[in-house]
Amino acid sequence: MAVRVSRRIEAPAAVIFRVLADPGRHMELDGSGMLRGAVTTAPVSGVGDVFIMKMYFVELGDYEMNNHVVEYEPDRRIGWEPEAGRGHPGAAAEQNGGRWGHRWTYELVPDGTDATIVTEVYDCSSAPADVRADMGDGEVWADAMAGTLERLDAACHRT
Repeated sequence: MAVRVSRRIEAPAAVIFRVLADPGRHMELDGSGMLRGAVTTAPVSGVGDVFIMKMYFVELGDYEMNNHVVEYEPDRRIGWEPEAGRGHPGAAAEQNGGRWGHRWTYELVPDGTDATIVTEVYDCSSAPADVRADMGDGEVWADAMAGTLERLDAACHRT
């Protein structure tokens, strides 16, 4: 299952992509309230990169997530698969190379010269069935995703 939320942003795709590829800016975009900052400060430059984010969730406390970049097409698409990192109780028990079967992707489609349709996609189709069921096949993230796109819109006007 994949959840898709879109927003038209009055900014060129290149500007939006630069913001999305910069882990240091992700906290200002976060609609979930879980991000606490970037450990990795270098911009994402391609598939195979890993960027680490500090996180907080009430049931887990403070922890890190290692985000493996699996999709990268400049100014068009960027996506990553999270893996439990330092401080996460699931880090030692990871399977499938440590990834959970979740993927976050941003798709950018130009809409004229100075606007872009941005779609955030959360895909948990490769996650175990019980995990998918607990998250309503990812629907629990829809409001946070809409918030993220709203914050991305604002961030693109602060670049």
